[in-house]
Amino acid sequence: MEEEARTDARMEVPSFDIFIDEEKVEDGAFQLLAEIRPSWSPDQVSFKTFTDGITNKLIGCWTKKSPKEIILIRMYGKNTDLLIDRKAETRNFKLLQKAGFAPQLYAIFGNGLAYEYIHGEILTVETVRAPSIYPLVATMLAKIHKINNQDSQKPILWDLMKQYLKLVPETFSNPEKQRLYSEKFPDGIEVLHSEMLFFEEKLSHSSSKVVFCHNDLLLANIIHDQGKVTFIDYEYAGCNYQAYDIGNHFTEFAGVSSVDYSNYPSPDFQHAWLKIYLQEFNSNGNSTARVTNEEIKELYIQVNKFALVTHLLWATWALVQAELSSIDFDFISYAATRMEELFCKKEKILSLDAL
Repeated sequence: MEEEARTDARMEVPSFDIFIDEEKVEDGAFQLLAEIRPSWSPDQVSFKTFTDGITNKLIGCWTKKSPKEIILIRMYGKNTDLLIDRKAETRNFKLLQKAGFAPQLYAIFGNGLAYEYIHGEILTVETVRAPSIYPLVATMLAKIHKINNQDSQKPILWDLMKQYLKLVPETFSNPEKQRLYSEKFPDGIEVLHSEMLFFEEKLSHSSSKVVFCHNDLLLANIIHDQGKVTFIDYEYAGCNYQAYDIGNHFTEFAGVSSVDYSNYPSPDFQHAWLKIYLQEFNSNGNSTARVTNEEIKELYIQVNKFALVTHLLWATWALVQAELSSIDFDFISYAATRMEELFCKKEKILSLDAL
């Protein structure tokens, strides 16, 4: 009971009416730290800006006396509330923290969150397939998929894509972006809309289980340290198809800033990964479940079909970000790359003999 009480106390997250200006980040950070770390002397505080994200802006804060206690302050990207349910994100953060799978959330403020820094290294296109690491990822994702979430068990995938499609502008306000969009997407939004309808009809009745999903398991969202992995950033988490979450992770083997789909995992690698995943997902308590080749094959087919849909969703998301985001990233070319990969693999993957 005492342990449960301590856990519940950690779940009580203070909220502050503080808005951090992107042009005056340190000033805003000092204001927030005065609330959550009043013992920290401003002249002892150091900052580091992190640049991996393409949605939000992130800084780390620590003192010279306690350099290992780092607080991350994440400021929501411009207009991302149109893409992300921030209240749901906070609920998901607390849910994962209670399950022991997330860092501690210290505070909520007007345009962001402050939370515990997890020490370790983010995965790379090389380490994500390392024999000492990928089993940890497969096992952790299976554990998250077993979380008992009390929210609706309806998958968020199709509604999310429709929401994003409505946000793609008819004309981009930046002329250069409009020129690039016209070049990369000569048929405009119609190609996205038609593909969404096709896949919704094709896959909405899939036998893939609907579970609590991370939904954004790119390499920068996985921290590895001393035989343990932690997943971070829960903006897109929610109930979804099990196979979608796994397929989304597999497409992220290609990277983000420099995309190379030759890094998409081979069938042999996927089978090994999925066996480890199913052993944990099907387990009860401490016993390891026996997994058949038929189970692995069925999930493999589901995963690769839903991997196609991840290209469509993130391409649509990227086109919205191209208009709204202030982050320096070529979202339109990224969207085109995702759609090219979808069309490249679509016929072959959809010919697989079971769903």
